[in-house]
Amino acid sequence: MLPGFSLLDHPADLGIEARGETLSQAFEQAATGLMSVILDLSSVESTVSRELTLQASDLETLLVKWLAEILYLYDGERFVGKKFEVCELHDNRLRATVFGEMFTEGKHRTRLDVKAVTYHQLVVEEARDGGRIRVFLDI
Repeated sequence: MLPGFSLLDHPADLGIEARGETLSQAFEQAATGLMSVILDLSSVESTVSRELTLQASDLETLLVKWLAEILYLYDGERFVGKKFEVCELHDNRLRATVFGEMFTEGKHRTRLDVKAVTYHQLVVEEARDGGRIRVFLDI
């Protein structure tokens, strides 16, 4: 399965369907999709990195925590992630590096305000042809 993501319409939320040759790539694409909803990624440079290590009870919860952490980096620390590398992914553990830069008014063109990552219609699947994720965002 080729890596990528697409946005899904929903009456109250906005969805992301992410895919990759591996589930790790699908997690990376889901993070890219999240940030592309928030702002125009073409205005972001990958000059700084942040290391993340997360644990959860299952892959679905791990995905929500992963995306919530990306959202926190943006909302809480004003760090804009552009490139995401999942170095380790297990059923209950994720280790990744986020590349980007600090938010700069005027340089970074914002789009939508994402309030939260939801569990609504959440899908995390790994098959022979790759990984697939479906997640909805509260906007």
